[in-house]
Amino acid sequence: MRKLIISLLFLVLSAGAWSQTTTIYLIRHAEKVDNSKNPDLSKLGWERAEHWKTILNQVPLKVVYSTDYLRTVQTVTPTATSKNLEIIKYDPKTIDLEKLKNEHKGQAILIVGHSNTTPDLANKIINQKVYAPIDDTVFGNLYIITISGNEVSHQLLQGL
Repeated sequence: MRKLIISLLFLVLSAGAWSQTTTIYLIRHAEKVDNSKNPDLSKLGWERAEHWKTILNQVPLKVVYSTDYLRTVQTVTPTATSKNLEIIKYDPKTIDLEKLKNEHKGQAILIVGHSNTTPDLANKIINQKVYAPIDDTVFGNLYIITISGNEVSHQLLQGL
């Protein structure tokens, strides 16, 4: 399964090598310790954060975005650190997706959000209502959106 995922990611990235393809990866934060307002990741959450680092290892990310919550920042920290990238904070209610797409044209970017904001951002980027909010028990979804000119494609890998 892991080889299949890495191969799939490689194919998505290879397409961008010959054009101005922008690839946007979206994930939900990893497991948290409790349901308080701003909890840390649990032990399992930290393991998942490391897992995301491994999954995204071959992706040439240029930028990472996270909401300003401990659980999202902690989820993306291993990946950002491994790639020497600063974590840029964003607000899912006010993010300017057109500006984001223009600023990062031709790049691969990672956006970490929440069970309700991640699918919503994916829907807004693809300009379709395809993805429903994520169940509170689901943490392993990876949304991949590629934009090449006026063509937009998207896929959801579940259970990673």
